[in-house]
Amino acid sequence: MGYIEELREIVGHRPLIFVGSVTVIVDDMGRLLLQQRKFPNGAWGITGGLMELGESTEDVARREIYEETGLSVDKLDLINVYSGPQNYIKAENGDEFYVVTVAYFSEGYKGELNIDKSESIKFDFFYPDDLPSNIVKSHRVILDEFLTKHYRNKKQVNR
Repeated sequence: MGYIEELREIVGHRPLIFVGSVTVIVDDMGRLLLQQRKFPNGAWGITGGLMELGESTEDVARREIYEETGLSVDKLDLINVYSGPQNYIKAENGDEFYVVTVAYFSEGYKGELNIDKSESIKFDFFYPDDLPSNIVKSHRVILDEFLTKHYRNKKQVNR
């Protein structure tokens, strides 16, 4: 049982604050890796998850990337930190929480894509102008900021 599950046993459904990390992975063709998640409703999102005790936000980002995709990244560059009332979530089971999300990007990765079927339907790379419409709302905000402030246009080959 992880930290969050242990904490929930103690406090029940009361609102809590959690810290998490997400990472926008950019391949050498300038495409962004997105995850089609089982929840909510097959929406697309960015690889990431919540912090366990003793982890840094960079540790969380790298662990979640590896657990969900089988890939590893070296350099992480900060996009921004997102917090506040717009990051309130009430889960289907009644758990309430506010998430402080630290968003990174990484240009490049190592390894072969291996999908964790317990969380993901599939992964795919998308050019910025071809992103799916059903993206998790909070992740859309992160992607928009990344594309506006940090994305370096890559040569888009084989289009």
